[in-house]
Amino acid sequence: MTNYKKIIETNQIILRPIKEADFEEMRSLTRNEQMWTYFTSNLSNENELLNWIKTAERSVENNERLAFTIIDKRNNKIVGSTSLGNFSERDKRIEIGWTWLSENVQGTGLNQMVKLTLLKYCFEELNLERVECKTDVLNIAARKGLKKSGFTEEGILRSHTLLANGRRRDSIYYGILKNEWNIIQTK
Repeated sequence: MTNYKKIIETNQIILRPIKEADFEEMRSLTRNEQMWTYFTSNLSNENELLNWIKTAERSVENNERLAFTIIDKRNNKIVGSTSLGNFSERDKRIEIGWTWLSENVQGTGLNQMVKLTLLKYCFEELNLERVECKTDVLNIAARKGLKKSGFTEEGILRSHTLLANGRRRDSIYYGILKNEWNIIQTK
């Protein structure tokens, strides 16, 4: 992945690199502590949110992770964030993750739209062979969303990640291969 300043746009969404100036708008979207049950950071805490945004912005500047702010084009408002990271140029592999959406767009299909947009970018522009995601094995909504987007459940890593609430999560991995993406595109 060479362009860490990439902006991806469809008719409904804009994915652009995250920036510290997004803090104020994101702060109003992240206040509900319950949103962060399955997340590694509690972004309802303003200091944690600001540090999370700064870390994401630095990762973009350092060409380590392409952290996006998600903008809904219907009202030009920020509705969340997602990233492409853990890129392996040699293996032609990347991970979609670090994703959260504001409560007002959860369950509307926007997450699937974002995932499909990123998959198209990964397979058709970056010419990757594999895209992967992981989530908490207990996060049933995220797991259903990944399957809807064409991902295949691949396995569980036990006691894999420490969450913001102190619980150690079992992470479940999902993947989609380029030939599977080609089949999805013809449907």
